[in-house]
Amino acid sequence: MAGSTRTRTKRLGRPPATDSAETRERIIDTARAAFASGGYDTSTNRELAAGVGITAGALYHYFGSKLDLYLAVHDDVQERVYGQFNAVAEAADGFLAKFDAVLDMAHELNEQDPTLAAFLGVVRSDMRRHPDIAAELSQHAQRRERFFVRLVDAGIDAGEIQPDHRPYMIEFVTTILIGLTDGVSDDSERHQRAISSIKMVLRGQMLTPTDA
Repeated sequence: MAGSTRTRTKRLGRPPATDSAETRERIIDTARAAFASGGYDTSTNRELAAGVGITAGALYHYFGSKLDLYLAVHDDVQERVYGQFNAVAEAADGFLAKFDAVLDMAHELNEQDPTLAAFLGVVRSDMRRHPDIAAELSQHAQRRERFFVRLVDAGIDAGEIQPDHRPYMIEFVTTILIGLTDGVSDDSERHQRAISSIKMVLRGQMLTPTDA
């Protein structure tokens, strides 16, 4: 009888490592949605834990503080977004093709999960309000900027961008990709129109110059 009970418990149970990983993922997903909605200050650990269906004490088992959780969410979002950006950029040749691929992937990711772009938009305001967040995330900002630089340098290598235009194009790429998350990521149709307009501008299809 006792052996029968042990066998049944083992069969119905879930390996602790698997359960731990799944719970951690649910915490990050729940926290990302909460932070994306209102920023770092709007949710307490107790509220975040309740959203996952665990106690605040259990939450601390995974993340020692709300800042630790916020940084884990940021790491996860960066990996999801820039992992995809890097993959599609590496598969294309030249600046225009790479930038097109990144813009298309930005829209695809936004369609799949709008909280990704919303969270990235909130991060910038949270960094201004919280020096501890800004200090922790400064290295991520540098890695993001290096990605933008690689896009522009690919255009220089392909002869699409003049070398003396390099600093201006880096600022252009930075402004465009950040603006997509800050400005229109909450509206899919506007997001797609914005992407289409960027592509048209880069190809000289939006403006008709006139003599002064």
